[in-house]
Amino acid sequence: MRRKSLSGAACPIARTLDVIGDWWSLLIVRDALRGMRRFSEFEKSLGVSKNILTQRLRSLVKQGILELSPASDGSAYREYRLTTKGRGLFKVLVAMGQWGQENVASPAGGRVTMVDLEHHKPVRKLEVRAADGRLLGPGETMIVRID
Repeated sequence: MRRKSLSGAACPIARTLDVIGDWWSLLIVRDALRGMRRFSEFEKSLGVSKNILTQRLRSLVKQGILELSPASDGSAYREYRLTTKGRGLFKVLVAMGQWGQENVASPAGGRVTMVDLEHHKPVRKLEVRAADGRLLGPGETMIVRID
């Protein structure tokens, strides 16, 4: 069954899911944020078949999330690099990781947390705040059309 396109939806969440809504794409972006650039690195990290990985990488390039560039070591290989658009997914993945840390038990036991590189302190939980700084929760926001 072919997936329905959400690219024309009014909802920005639906349009976003149309671009990055499968787990392989998000895991590729996660690995790219960790510094991976080569097909073989993604393949080894994810354990995904070559054809699925090829399709997802092509799609991420087509969507402007990744770009292909010559290998930094001068070899004949090409590397995948995150674009500004791709790096913008950092906050999305942090939010997903924080949600998962709170709500999905690790099968391996133990827990992990994100820390900043400079001070090795845990990163604060992402928050949604109003323009005046008030913390907002579900039911305290709405989507409005801006033309």
